[in-house]
Amino acid sequence: MTTTRRAALGAALAAPFALAGPGRAQSWPSGPIRIIVPFAAGGSTDAVARLAAPGLTQRLGVPVVVENRSGAAGSLGTQAVAQARNDGQTWLLTFDSHATLPALLPNLPFNLTNDLDPVLLIGGAPYVIATRQDKPYRSLADVLAAARARPDAINYASTGNGTIGHLTMILLAARAGVRMAHLPYRGGGLAVNDTVAGHVEMMIGSAALVAPQIAAGNLRPIVQFGPERLPALRDVPTAAESGFPGLEAEAWWGVFAPRGTPAPVVQRMAAALTESFREERVMRTVTEAQQARVVLGDAAHLRDFLEREIAKWGAVVREHRIQAD
Repeated sequence: MTTTRRAALGAALAAPFALAGPGRAQSWPSGPIRIIVPFAAGGSTDAVARLAAPGLTQRLGVPVVVENRSGAAGSLGTQAVAQARNDGQTWLLTFDSHATLPALLPNLPFNLTNDLDPVLLIGGAPYVIATRQDKPYRSLADVLAAARARPDAINYASTGNGTIGHLTMILLAARAGVRMAHLPYRGGGLAVNDTVAGHVEMMIGSAALVAPQIAAGNLRPIVQFGPERLPALRDVPTAAESGFPGLEAEAWWGVFAPRGTPAPVVQRMAAALTESFREERVMRTVTEAQQARVVLGDAAHLRDFLEREIAKWGAVVREHRIQAD
């Protein structure tokens, strides 16, 4: 980071200001800040939020609380933020399935792009299929052979209907001409627990979600859906290497605010988040332990990225008539 950029970030973090508009002259933040995660505790989104919270507390000078509100493919927690006061006290830290909501739930009581302002694209990690070590699957070919031999008998867990992991498996099954049973969970942590326990045959989750269990020897990775192999998964082929070119899927995490949150507040929050994720401990955890890449893209970056994701994955939802849990 350049000296000029560091100075700008420092100034944004340190500078007190008043919220514009009648009755909003109090300085921000005016009390504890809530970061709503629209999924159950234990998943990668929850982990990312809790990594950021201590740094935000330090930089903003108020408690930063992570609140899990799961349900309806992440729409319940998202709705809570979309309908919250735009005073800078409530924020959304969400996952890639955010982009599927308009297609998955066309009657949402809020508008995804009009009722939420983008703040920061934190980063992403490719999806990985993983299974328990004692399961017989050692390659994607093994999985597909079993699925052909026993249609609908081979199951897999995901973090919910309409999530990018689920849609990736739909595309894989369609291209391979097989049928597998989908077991949607309300959060990544729950899916991991049942996969490690052997209650499901396998799961698809972001590298950030499954990497700790792979490192501990509890799960075996089968295939990864990034454009190239992750450093920590050098022996695990990509989908393209396994015969499915162009089949790529990446989890991502982004922060949003209720529409109309004052620009100075959004900028200060973005600066605090950026500095928090640039801390050596946090950066090491994200890039090494969770095998994710840190982007820290600004509001414009996140807005453009989200539009592309909505178009890409919304088409898959509609084509395959996927419905929410």
